[in-house]
Parts: sequence; C-alpha cells; structure tokens
Amino acid sequence: MSAAPEQAALVAFLERPEAHGAAGPVERIDTHISHVFLAGDRAVKLKRAVKLPYVDYATVEKRRAACEEELRVNRRTAPELYRAVVPLVRRADGALAIGGAGETLDWLVVMRRFEQDSLFDRMAERGTLTPAHVAAAVETIARFHEAAERAAGGAAAIGRIVEGNAASVARAAVPRPLAPARAAALHAASRARFAALAPLLDRRGAEGRIRDGHGDLHLRNICLVGGKPVLFDAIEFDPGFRRIDVFYDFAFLLMDLVHRGLGGHANLALNGYVAASGDEGGVATLPLFLAMRAVIRGHIQATIASAADGANARREAAWAESAAYFDLAETALAPPPPALVAIGGLSGTGKSTVARAVAPRLGALPGALVLRSDVIRKRLAGVPPEARLPAGHYAPEWTERVYAELIRAAETALRGGHSVIADAVSGSAEHRAALEAAAARAGARFAGIWLEAPLAVREARIGGRAADASDADIAVARGQSEPAAASLGWRRIDAGGPRDATVARLAEALAAAGAPLRGD
Repeated sequence: MSAAPEQAALVAFLERPEAHGAAGPVERIDTHISHVFLAGDRAVKLKRAVKLPYVDYATVEKRRAACEEELRVNRRTAPELYRAVVPLVRRADGALAIGGAGETLDWLVVMRRFEQDSLFDRMAERGTLTPAHVAAAVETIARFHEAAERAAGGAAAIGRIVEGNAASVARAAVPRPLAPARAAALHAASRARFAALAPLLDRRGAEGRIRDGHGDLHLRNICLVGGKPVLFDAIEFDPGFRRIDVFYDFAFLLMDLVHRGLGGHANLALNGYVAASGDEGGVATLPLFLAMRAVIRGHIQATIASAADGANARREAAWAESAAYFDLAETALAPPPPALVAIGGLSGTGKSTVARAVAPRLGALPGALVLRSDVIRKRLAGVPPEARLPAGHYAPEWTERVYAELIRAAETALRGGHSVIADAVSGSAEHRAALEAAAARAGARFAGIWLEAPLAVREARIGGRAADASDADIAVARGQSEPAAASLGWRRIDAGGPRDATVARLAEALAAAGAPLRGD
C-alpha cells in the first residue's frame, strides 16, 4: 500500500534501520489508515494522510490530535504497550529523526513491540487459542466495561449503524456474494429486528449500559503480554464508534469467533461475560448485533475484492470471506425459537459437562446461556466459584434463593429470545415444576432431562474434580437418592458412559421435544 505523496519520504525513512537506532531489520505493516514499523523492541505508527467518510487525517495537526487520543484511549487497557507520542522532525542538518529538536513534519505513536504470534487471530489460525485464553480475555473485557466511562445513547445510535450498513453495502457494490434482492431482505430483517429492540436499547442506555468502550474488539486486537490477554488498538478517530452498548462492543469478539468456526469458544465467551457482568438482558440484542458486525466485515471484504486486480487468489479469498460474513449475518437474524432445557441429576452425573457440550449448538448464536446453580450459589454468597462454602449455605432457604435467581435469569434471557440451559440437581418436584412454569411464562419450549449414572461412576467423577464450582463430595453423593419415578416427569438419560454417548442421547431427546441442536 503506497504512502501519500506528502509522506513518501517519511515512510522511506521509517523503513530504514537507522531511523530506529540500527535496531535490526524493519518490518512494515500497512492498513488503510496507518503505516506501522516494527524494529527492535518497539513499534512506531504513522497515521496516513487520508480523508475518508469516517476518518480525517488530512493535516499534520489532525494526525497529532489522533495520535494523542490513541495514546489516551489505549492506555486504559494496554498501558504496558503504549509509550508515547513523539514528533518526526527534520534536524538543523537536514536529517530526519524520531523525536528531538527540529522542524516537526509529522507525529508518531511509539509502542512496545510484542510477538505477532501472540495475537489472538494468529493463535486461532494455528489452533492454539484455548478456552482458557478466551475466558481470561472475557474477564478482562468485563472489567474494562464495568470501569469504562458512561456515555449517552440508546436506540438512535444503533439505528444509524443499521442504516449506515445498508448504505455501505450499496457503495461496495457486492452483487457477487449478495444479490440485490438478498441484500434488500437482509437489510429489512435488520431493520425489523432493530424496531423490535428499540425500547430495550433505550432502556439499556438509561441503565448505564452505554460505555466508552473499545469499538474494534476482534481477535486481531487482543494479544498475550506476559501470558495475560491485553486489549489494544481501540478506535480513536471517532468516539461515536466506542461510545456504544457494551454488548455491541462485545459482539464483535463473539462474531469473529463464530466466523472462524470457534463456536464453542464463542459460547464460552458469552457465558463468561454474562456471568461476570450479570447482564442477562443483553443476550436479546445478539441477533441484531452479531449481524451488524458481520455485515460490516462483509462489505469491507467485498470492497477489498472489488479493488483487487484480476482473478487472483487474494481476490477470490476476499469474495469468499465476504460471502461467509453475509451468510453469518442472515443466520444470526433468523434464530430458532427459545427453549429452556433443564438438565438435572444427582451429583456426579455430568450435568455441567453435558451442558457445556451442547450449549454452543442450542438456540440463537452463539448458543445457549448456561445457568449453573453451583455458580449462582457462590455469586450470591459473594465468593469466587472455586471457593468452598460452609454447610449453612446449603440450607433450604439458601437453595430457594439459588433457584429463584436461576429462574429470574432464565426468564430474562428467554423473553429476549435466547435459549437457556438450567444446570441444577432439581431433585424436588417443586423445583422441576418451577422451571417448567418459567418456560411457559416466557413462551418458550421446555425440555426436562434427568441424567442417571451408577454411584461408582459418580464417585469417580467427583473424586477427579479440580477447581470446580461444585462443593459436593463423595459423602454428599452417597447421601443422595433418586426422585420417585412416578413423580419425575422428565426424560431419563443414561449418563454413565462417555460424554459423547450422553450428548447423542440428549440430542435425540431435544429433537423429540422440538428443540433440535445445530450440527457441529
């Protein structure tokens, strides 16, 4: 990507090792709005002299302001990466230099360099992005959103993005992946979903769910530094792109994971974020927000494909990527009806293992919200999931609090159109009836599943647990008894064998109940 004429000499200088203290070879990375130079232990970013519909870097002063804003915005999440804003100068002897005395020609953001292989998108491509990486990143995001400055906004801001997407698709001229009739249907579905959500979006604004977030929160903007996930490269050129509903900010990460075929990671991320934020109501926004994020990426890839020369491999890959994003948007906007799947059973029957396995394939993207009674109990007690609670927290009054909170959260998600898995023993007829009644009130399908396994199997599983939210031990397992068969009312499933066999039986039961799982 060539430099703007007025910056050509500056770019040529920054490509030379001498510009960076002879720190070795210089690697140059170009984006549509920046040139980045990697040398030694630092990265130097030069804003491109461009004026686009959404960004204006046309003058040196505007680029300086953008550099200073980038430093400020990104030090919120990555202070260890963002070092300084420095001038690119011409010294008295006519030589160019980074910093120091002289005539200022432009401005640079100086960052600490990190290994490119530590980027989450690179790790995803290599197959080394683990659930633990995703879980840690989600905790970081949730803390960032909680601390971020509140901003004004609501439905109107989302409506502008929906309409902006329609205009961008039209400008990108993408008939190959998205014929005009199909584009019209996609935009109509987005507008209909937006109209239905508008009151909720305004309510979320009034509740403080609009924050000064990141704005560009996909896998390429998360890296590992010292083994910990760091969010960087937040949008600085337009605060309106950052001051958004936290779920719209977060939805970019979810969409990116789904697009890359990492549905299990995406479901883990959703559940981790909701557990950390307590924002069950946000799941109602996901069909629209995921689609909006996918359409943005779809028209960008179409623009890249249209601009590429000839029928080369890069052009074909961009068209294919564009088509995949539009496919994802259509899928997100047409979710199946919500269902409440209650997975009960005695301790050690594998409820949580099975719930995690089927959640990515149940309901709207990126899968069902899993509400685990053990985790809820710990949250109500104000302790981490792995902390053990004294026996008093398992008294009947505590258990009633746990089920009341589980049902409240389940109804919130179900009314928003999102499927839920209730992971709880549900040993009493009253609790089983309460779960079924919650589904009925929310107008959702219900499937009650009871897992069964021999005591020896349950004991072995409990004995093998480590850092788990459940406090049940072998003594608890031995003291439990199955509900009377006549009063159970749920479908019994043999869970004594391998997980995959149990999941297959559960899939059959859910299909029979009208809540089929998606394919792997």
